[in-house]
Amino acid sequence: MYGFYNKLLRVNLSGKTWTTEEIPDQIFKRYFGGKGLGSYLLNKEVPQGADPLGGDNKLIFTTGPATGTKMMGVSRYGLFTKSPLTGIYSESYSGGHVAPVIKKTGYDAIIIEGVSEDRIYLEISDTEVRFHSAAHLWGKETYQTEDSVLGEVGVEKAQAVVIGPAGENLVRFACIENNYWRSAGRTGVGAVMGSKNLKAIVFHGQAQCDIANPILMENYVKDLMERGKENPGARAYRQLGTPMLVKIMNSVNGFPTRYWQEGFFDKWENISADYMQREMDVKPKACDRCFFACGKLTQATKGRHKGLKLEGPEYETIYAFGGLCCIDSMEEILYLNDICDRLGMDTITAGNLAAFTIEAGKRGAIHYPIEYGDAEAVAHLLHKISQKKDIGEILAEGIVTASKKWGLEDMAIHVKGLEPAGYDPRILKGMGLAYATSDRGACHLRTTFYKPELSGIIDPDTIQGKAELLVEYEDRLTLYDALILCRFFRDMVLWEDLSTIVEATMGLKMSKEELRKIASNITNETRKFNIREGVTAKEDSLPPRFFQEPIGPEQKVITPEQLRKMLSDYYRCRGWNEEGIPLSGGV
Repeated sequence: MYGFYNKLLRVNLSGKTWTTEEIPDQIFKRYFGGKGLGSYLLNKEVPQGADPLGGDNKLIFTTGPATGTKMMGVSRYGLFTKSPLTGIYSESYSGGHVAPVIKKTGYDAIIIEGVSEDRIYLEISDTEVRFHSAAHLWGKETYQTEDSVLGEVGVEKAQAVVIGPAGENLVRFACIENNYWRSAGRTGVGAVMGSKNLKAIVFHGQAQCDIANPILMENYVKDLMERGKENPGARAYRQLGTPMLVKIMNSVNGFPTRYWQEGFFDKWENISADYMQREMDVKPKACDRCFFACGKLTQATKGRHKGLKLEGPEYETIYAFGGLCCIDSMEEILYLNDICDRLGMDTITAGNLAAFTIEAGKRGAIHYPIEYGDAEAVAHLLHKISQKKDIGEILAEGIVTASKKWGLEDMAIHVKGLEPAGYDPRILKGMGLAYATSDRGACHLRTTFYKPELSGIIDPDTIQGKAELLVEYEDRLTLYDALILCRFFRDMVLWEDLSTIVEATMGLKMSKEELRKIASNITNETRKFNIREGVTAKEDSLPPRFFQEPIGPEQKVITPEQLRKMLSDYYRCRGWNEEGIPLSGGV
């Protein structure tokens, strides 16, 4: 199949062996690569009821048919496993410069299975797999680990993915990091890697994958780049990056603040994109082959963190530490971001848990010295979590465990064990549906439905017809993840563009309807995994506080009736029955 090698690499850590297997064309024709291939393999490879941190769970890396081509925005790899945080389907993606090098190893998917008796790191190339001792690396932070393994392997243009202390200690929301500041975050993929005694993987190779029509791809990319020059969204991302959402979300009273009790942070200007541009040294930074350059290489120029530099912080990190924890200093948020990256833990979950801890103290459920706005106390808490020390041992297990332990289950904000991103569903009703139905728990990226609600494509309070539009967005972005493309091209790469990319890479001429069928196949595959792991329609819901506690000047909530209506419409559009079980291909 054009765009693929039709090859899978299986690395068994228990026996320190590796084998290659053929992937039939029909799998790619039904699911494409990326999320499609990863979800298919996850269902096939991981037994029902497997312990996410046990030997039966597997870590699956995939790329897509567009990876390594001239296409823009394709420098992302996918990771698929059973989540140690939620116990259900887990997917995570990371940008930077790793994905094209994974493609050069000559495999469409890499399955890491078993558990190594000793601490190791892997070197995967197009000719062999080597097992190296990582005894000297255990306990080291991510930046140092990445530098060390790349130096030891010593291959020019090699790339690495690594875990930090959080992954080693099996913190259930640990990340896998690459290029220092790029994270395969959410759902705890770093803990799965740590459970296998695997500290890092270094990739390099010279393999080349043929695509069906290089001339068509070249012409399309030229057109895309020309359109990108004048695209207002691309300009905004280049200039301001995702922190521009701080101003936008506060303007609609949907910026989660004080652990989801408010939708407006009165100090938001101190943690905005404008503040970063004015008071900090900020330079655009791009992933491999991308003109958006949405990343911001940011350096503090004053205060106690003067000289601290990293890529970020992104909007979600700002909301989690700035809004939820009421920290009104971008320099302090940069500091907390750096701690999370070094330790290898997800900033959204970390910020939510820090704010939850603050609120738990205020309600007398625990006695721990931490207050809203106290960045240093939050920093100490992050270290305790990564070490699983004292209160950190409880928080390292995630929001479900912590809220049960402290008797605060009604206060906890999560869907299926995963905390939402920085878009309050009481203001953006479609995001409520997105959180309730996302295959990995409360996730904004499966649909990015905040975009049509904020831009006027559909009114945030509208219920009728919302599910239909959301399903179309979800289908298109599911195909992004199957190819694999970056989310931020969503306003430029539409259905006709996707048809062109599929034809250029895979040689398949497909209509919008046919493409949506592929997306539906993938969505049903992820739903199938979750159903077998115990998810029912009952879990497709929202925290009670979103129904009961109004926010903003208009005192808005999302009602159970509104969510039920949208869910019913969503199930119908998906071809699922009233219990959320797939009956057909949907659409």
